[in-house]
Amino acid sequence: MKAMHHFIVELEKQFHDTITTKGGIKFHIDPKWNEFENRVVEGPVKALPAKHDTPVGIGDTLYFHHLVVLQDGQRLGGTEKDFLVLYDPITCVSNQAIAYKDQKTGEVEPLGDWCLLSPIPQEDDLTSDVIEVVQFKKKPPKTAKLWRGNVKTMELGLIEGDIVGFKENMDYSLMIDGEEKYRVDAGDLLFVYND
Repeated sequence: MKAMHHFIVELEKQFHDTITTKGGIKFHIDPKWNEFENRVVEGPVKALPAKHDTPVGIGDTLYFHHLVVLQDGQRLGGTEKDFLVLYDPITCVSNQAIAYKDQKTGEVEPLGDWCLLSPIPQEDDLTSDVIEVVQFKKKPPKTAKLWRGNVKTMELGLIEGDIVGFKENMDYSLMIDGEEKYRVDAGDLLFVYND
């Protein structure tokens, strides 16, 4: 299969339908209960965009935007497992391909203008030695640590490990190798802490 403008990934399923507890117990869930939280956002690359020169190779893992699978997704006609992932190296608005992991080196690199940030653990406002405090809604983050940058972050003088601030609700959470990361458009970074 040859792709013209975008990536094609092969997905066994669109949603995670099992949860494993810390004790190793597996539960099967109905992913429609919370599609957004259970979406699949990574898969092996089956075809590369012929229009664009990218460092991605066939078989590399592509991390992508949730719209690829949500609301019946962007499934290609004639196949159940192949999905289109929009790619535009110039603007994040048209680029659903967030990052890729090289299958040979295991290195993860962002694509286009996306940069990847690591969350900074937040201190709880409420603590107690007597009762367990459970929060159902966390405050949205406004700062994070630059994990993987791009050309634009280099132009801004940022280096990996810098603590950066970004526009509210511009953090899009995804899991990469079992760790939470945020994808943020480099244009939405507002400041860097100079310590």
